Amino acid sequence: MQRFFNWIKGLFNRAMDKVEDPEIMLDQARRDMNQTLLANKEKAIQAMTQRNRLAQMLEDERKKSQTYENQAAMALKQGKRDLATQLMREKMTVDAGLGTLEQSYSQANETVDQVKVAIKRQEEEVRKKTAEAMALKTQYKQSQIQVSINKALDGLTFENQFGSFGAAQERIREKQSEAQARQEMYGQSIQGKMAGLEDAQRDMEAEGELEKLE
Repeated sequence: MQRFFNWIKGLFNRAMDKVEDPEIMLDQARRDMNQTLLANKEKAIQAMTQRNRLAQMLEDERKKSQTYENQAAMALKQGKRDLATQLMREKMTVDAGLGTLEQSYSQANETVDQVKVAIKRQEEEVRKKTAEAMALKTQYKQSQIQVSINKALDGLTFENQFGSFGAAQERIREKQSEAQARQEMYGQSIQGKMAGLEDAQRDMEAEGELEKLE
């Protein structure tokens, strides 16, 4: 059971590491900016669509007003004054609505122009931030490479290697000194024995000479 919980914990930690990864964060920020830009463009398209509808309505109403005026003039020429009066009233009604329609179109056109400017600014900002994100990703990759190099250098064992060499050298010197000491000690012992033998020989020779005198 403990191994299972450790496995779950490991998966969670790996997931959190991915969430906090700078490259993933930068990519997500770039996607968010582009999605926001696309959403704003769609809203701008809707505003432009409404503006175009108002423009079409305005054109239609102006044509209708002109048509009423032309018909009224024709009716007047034909001596149909009552019809001409009725047609002119229709024209006046249309003209009354044209004022409100023209005002709405003017406001919509101004709004669309402002939205276009805002979209262009946002596009420039997105391009700028995208370039910054690419530069940051490059810097992050460079830092990862540097960290890897530093870790590799930390793993080198030049000092320990030289330390072992020095220890071996010191050990050899100790052995050499010990050998010299042993050789010196044993050399003195042999020389002493040889000297003792020489002294005994001389003693024996001296005793022989003494016996000749007796």
